[in-house]
Amino acid sequence: MPHYFYGRENTVKKIAELIGKYFGIIIIVFMLGGFLLPAEFKWVMSTFAGIPVLTLLLGIIMFGMGMTLKLEDFALVLKRPKDVVLGTVAQFVIMPLLALSIAKLFDLSPALTAGVVLVGTCPGGTSSNVISYMAKGDVALSVTVTSVSTLLAPIMTPFLTYQLIGANISFDPIGMFWSIIQIVIIPICIGLAFRSLLPNLALAASTYLPSVSAIAISLIVAGVISVSRDNILSTSATILAVVIMHNVLGYMLGFSLARMSGMDWKRSITIAIEVGMQNSGLATGLAKTHFAAMPLAAVPGAVFSAWHNISGAILAWLLVKLHKEEEA
Repeated sequence: MPHYFYGRENTVKKIAELIGKYFGIIIIVFMLGGFLLPAEFKWVMSTFAGIPVLTLLLGIIMFGMGMTLKLEDFALVLKRPKDVVLGTVAQFVIMPLLALSIAKLFDLSPALTAGVVLVGTCPGGTSSNVISYMAKGDVALSVTVTSVSTLLAPIMTPFLTYQLIGANISFDPIGMFWSIIQIVIIPICIGLAFRSLLPNLALAASTYLPSVSAIAISLIVAGVISVSRDNILSTSATILAVVIMHNVLGYMLGFSLARMSGMDWKRSITIAIEVGMQNSGLATGLAKTHFAAMPLAAVPGAVFSAWHNISGAILAWLLVKLHKEEEA
């Protein structure tokens, strides 16, 4: 019997590793599923026991983040405050301003403008930590900047969103603040408490948490696309161009700022990745909740979720190759 359970555990671990390794491909498959089989994924946009399924999925992702956080992740704030502050400020300055500029450049509708701005004002995504590792960046800095920007999100995201579009697009910034507390901060705190009270179980679960989060994000993408399919098809070229420009310019400006501030290659590519990769799942959830009358507002976040994982993997490969050539 022990051998039987050991075999099953090994299989589950291998599946979890495969999901993490091929996340970019998996999210594309789910995206296509939302387009081709919309009826199969509309449940993601429904409610369960009175709670939106989308909110539950985001809570699972944030709970997983809380389970993986350690006090040491925040020690870098005291040891290297300049690096952490620069990364966090860049996150909340570059991406929001880029979002509004691109929305104006493409003359986007109010719904798409709201969606793109929300992507820009949300904190960094946890995928950036994986991409920083793949790119041989400063993983400790990546984790710290992601954690700090996430904890600041309840204040910064509604504040920046209101400053950028509040005069033209009506929404409730206080309501958004409470949404982020419920979706992000409470699940993270529960995850932290779980890790503190049951460290051995948390350690065992940490092997599977990235794959669970990957599936949750993929379901969110498929769900949003399933209910917005026709609208996406009519504006697909524009949305894709906007998302790609937002993401790629985020990488470039983040890297340039880090280099101008005197950071070395390793820290500069980390800041680039932190700035360019967003918690677009959160942006999608907030758009669905606070811009419910404009279904298209949730689409930029869903497309960004798929795209930035693909671009991040490509960027990591290019950065490793470039660094090797510099050292040669």
